[in-house]
Amino acid sequence: MKEKGSISIHTENIFPIIKKFLYSDNEIFLRELVSNAVDAVQKIKRLAALGQFNGEIGEPLVEVAVNKEAKTITISDNGLGMTADEIKKYINQVAFSGASEFVEKFKDAKDANEIIGKFGLGFYSAFMVADLVEIDTLSYQENAEPAKWVCDGSTEFEISEGSRSTRGTTITLHINADSEEFLESFKLQEILDKYGKFLPIPIQFGTKSIQEEDGKDADGKTQYKSVEVPNIINTTSPIWTKSPTDLTDNDYLDFYKQLYPFAEDPLFWIHLNVDYPFNLTGVLYFPKLKDDFDFQRNKIKLFSRQVFITDEVKDIVPEFLMLLHGVIDSPDIPLNVSRSFLQADSNVKKINNYITKKVADKLDELFKKDRKAYEDKWNDIGLFVKYGMVSEEKFYEKAKDFALVENTENVFFTLNEYKDKVSPLQTDKNGNVVYLYATDPTTQDTFIQSAKKKDYDVLLLNTPIDTHFVNQMEQKLEKTLLKRVDSGLADKLIEKDEKTESVLSEEESGKIKALFEKVITKPGYTVEVEGYHPEELPVTVSMDEFMRRMKDMAKMGGGMSFYGQMPDSYKVSINGNHKLISKILSAKEQDQEKLAQQAVDLALLAQGMLKGPELTAFVSRSVELI
Repeated sequence: MKEKGSISIHTENIFPIIKKFLYSDNEIFLRELVSNAVDAVQKIKRLAALGQFNGEIGEPLVEVAVNKEAKTITISDNGLGMTADEIKKYINQVAFSGASEFVEKFKDAKDANEIIGKFGLGFYSAFMVADLVEIDTLSYQENAEPAKWVCDGSTEFEISEGSRSTRGTTITLHINADSEEFLESFKLQEILDKYGKFLPIPIQFGTKSIQEEDGKDADGKTQYKSVEVPNIINTTSPIWTKSPTDLTDNDYLDFYKQLYPFAEDPLFWIHLNVDYPFNLTGVLYFPKLKDDFDFQRNKIKLFSRQVFITDEVKDIVPEFLMLLHGVIDSPDIPLNVSRSFLQADSNVKKINNYITKKVADKLDELFKKDRKAYEDKWNDIGLFVKYGMVSEEKFYEKAKDFALVENTENVFFTLNEYKDKVSPLQTDKNGNVVYLYATDPTTQDTFIQSAKKKDYDVLLLNTPIDTHFVNQMEQKLEKTLLKRVDSGLADKLIEKDEKTESVLSEEESGKIKALFEKVITKPGYTVEVEGYHPEELPVTVSMDEFMRRMKDMAKMGGGMSFYGQMPDSYKVSINGNHKLISKILSAKEQDQEKLAQQAVDLALLAQGMLKGPELTAFVSRSVELI
């Protein structure tokens, strides 16, 4: 049997196109060929289960081998095999029409997956790395004869009698000069680990040495010897393919360690399993997060029938859950998936919504089941929840019942509980409930204590997402304002109908204002003399709440860059009722400026704004005044 012919592709430049446009992703040739081999083995198992094949299946196996001297890579399986006619049908007819249109449309393409997926070119990805490809195959069908197919990367092929004596297929790639990196065993191992770690059929790549017991020596000590065993690179039944009822917590934790060997144990996990209206399995883990949460992204791995596709799952997983770790497997997502497919496919959108709902349901369950344990985890999961509330309206509607806020006394409240707690005392003259919050309790302690003297409560909002969370709470919670505790004295932050008048006359107020304006030489400071409780600070320096918040958002890249470029502006509030102000007024003229400067520096020190030479001068002046 010998036959020559031309591959039916309507153009002779398909292989240069494959090599040129797919070159940057050339490692996927191994994924494609190994996946095809796995499919062939699964199909023979399926036929046997259906009673359509009565022969011996044997141990299912796919073998990958490399011969550096011969410059070949082989992929062998004991699956279905093919007849010569099937080779002609499945290999020789590249199934797309209008190859000229294809060339024009994809001449600038950068996404190999898009091209391969669109035109079923999985097998032909072999020509990204090979000058010559051989297929040696024997079909499972009775009386089938072995067949061999050879192609040198042109549109010409040759079919002749094959040499296989057992069912299955062997593909041999004669690696081209530009791709000899793939003749290194470590490189192939790396690719197999990446794409085939959880394939459902054992994948063998050479052998490996293990230590086995070999009796005991004269002293009774166990002896060991090195033994060569098959190097099976994959786990064929990962936990996401199993029922949650068959798994223990240790199974989930062991799998997490397999995925992320150096990570801390996760907080908890969610097992995904749905078969309608789409197919999806997987396990998502909530990791312990660091503040630099952007660094944690791209930790979810996307699979299609246990074949790794990508860890860039932005369109499948909601943005705020990109911080999760784990795996998602869906046969509804093609193996060769492109970004444009993910963005347009309706199943992907359904999967996105489903995952959002599952995460919300799990968090709600944890909250209701054991609130204390939930609170203990809040510092880790709070970032997820707040991020989700800010970015996903549907998630906000669910999360508002289990989202927590924490005050500076480390007590947790739901949003409704907190409103009930502070409304009686912290409602201003306009009927707004005012939430006071601290971002750094250590440096803001003076202002926190000032608020507590009035029995006001102060929230702790100090995570990277809280700048945005503060804005959202103001938008969502009816007649509610949030003000940072150091953006003014408590009397001003929550204004009541009653007002404390200044004991200073108009002339004295003018004199004090002029004095302080004289000692404050930096630009951007405005001075006001007002009446506060005598026990409040004599001088405070604060930034307007709105302006400071916009600047914080600008630092986080929140689309507020305009505010980030504006010069800082501060308000200096002089408490006309404090005894120090009266002391300054009655001091000798030569001492007034020194005392005023000291009072301003104390206010700056309370805000962490006194540094460098100004701090040194303040310390020297303090020693002098003492």
